Amino acid sequence: MTKVLIIEDEQSIAELERDYLEVNGIDSDIASDSKDSMKFARTGAYDLILLDLMLPDIDGFELCRQLRDLLDIPILMVTARREDIDKIRGFDRGADDYIVKPFNPNELVARVKAHISRYDRLKNNQKDSNEIQIGSLLIQPDSRKVMINGEEKIFTAKEFDLLKFLAENPNIVFSKEHLFERIWGIDAIGDNSTVTVHIRKIREKIEEDPSTPKVIETIWGVGYRFRK
Repeated sequence: MTKVLIIEDEQSIAELERDYLEVNGIDSDIASDSKDSMKFARTGAYDLILLDLMLPDIDGFELCRQLRDLLDIPILMVTARREDIDKIRGFDRGADDYIVKPFNPNELVARVKAHISRYDRLKNNQKDSNEIQIGSLLIQPDSRKVMINGEEKIFTAKEFDLLKFLAENPNIVFSKEHLFERIWGIDAIGDNSTVTVHIRKIREKIEEDPSTPKVIETIWGVGYRFRK
């Protein structure tokens, strides 16, 4: 059964989310602080996390980072904050989507289902492919592993898909819009600013000097190019 971890300290909101998910065939657990959140997350029993950013014992962005280091499942932030800088901070910490309070419960369920469905397709319908070796960088599509000088680097699902797509199409410049549509899907919820965040995170893992990237180049005013 599909299962979601709800991290929310306001009981009424947590129960509302749980009830709507349950009606739609999605089971859930509720955590109200960072300790319980990490305890539940470490079980690996969840398909998605709904994370409120305003928690009593920890900054929600920091908890998002900790969860992303542990899991590669979709993380949806739920918050009353509406500023773009908060969205960017959330994406930077590894979140996949951003839902503003007050929200329509049916929209919340729709987004949860959409993200879980995309994640399942990525995991279950991976096409066989040969390894991609470029210098010290090794990409193994079948096992979804990335190695640098023989050392494995941990990638989220979207980071891996973005790196793999660029590596499979070297020396071609792709716009942020094209990459967002290609990796997140034509019906994706969000905006292409998340591409910039993901490119930066990838560079931090594969570039010798992320401040002067030599593998994934920025073509100013156009987009990005994987240099082979």
